[in-house]
Amino acid sequence: MLAGHLSVGWSNDYLDRDRDVSVGRADKPVAMGTVRAQVVGAWAVAAAAATVPLSLLSGALAGTLHVLAVASAWMYNLRLKSTPYSALPYTVSFGLLPAFVTAGLPGHPVAGWLVSAGALLGSGAHFANVLPDLDDDLRTGVRGLPHRVGAGASRVAAAVLLLAASAVLAFGPPGPPGLLGAGAVTVAAAVGLGGLLLGRRPGSRAAFRAVLLVAAMDVLLLLGTGSRVR
Repeated sequence: MLAGHLSVGWSNDYLDRDRDVSVGRADKPVAMGTVRAQVVGAWAVAAAAATVPLSLLSGALAGTLHVLAVASAWMYNLRLKSTPYSALPYTVSFGLLPAFVTAGLPGHPVAGWLVSAGALLGSGAHFANVLPDLDDDLRTGVRGLPHRVGAGASRVAAAVLLLAASAVLAFGPPGPPGLLGAGAVTVAAAVGLGGLLLGRRPGSRAAFRAVLLVAAMDVLLLLGTGSRVR
């Protein structure tokens, strides 16, 4: 997983280097000239190549699922980032990641509710991740789905998708949801609604922060319910 994540992150920095320079991204070493673009590109390819044999150490099924997840993320970087289908790689990759983890266990279990929760979490993360850079992206020609629907609709989409992920994580596993699951859904709904209302003020980042908080809660809920895979 580390090799796959590195390959995706490094390829993103390499492919977006000109756009990052044009908007002055001080958090990007390639854009700032700290690291040569060719070096980052070479390491991205090397990490991607290492992902295949390392993934297969978890077994043929699990390894294939992880390679597909990484390939989907690469498709976002290479082509889909600036299309109406920009959310699709997030949906596919986030959905496949928990499947990769569980498929490496004895019996190779792949729980539909866990895949669905990961897919919803990834889709919501896409809309939330774009919000702070929406204007910079538009200036550099990036027109993914969040850019096409606008900031307001993206905030709503992120909140709804992450709330849905919370509900699936709480009620999807076998047995009753328990206090943790029910409480997480209630808090996620309250935080999401508060963020949407406060985020209507000009220049407010309340909606983005609320989405991040709900996403963090979903990850904790995912870790807490993952042991109930059947």
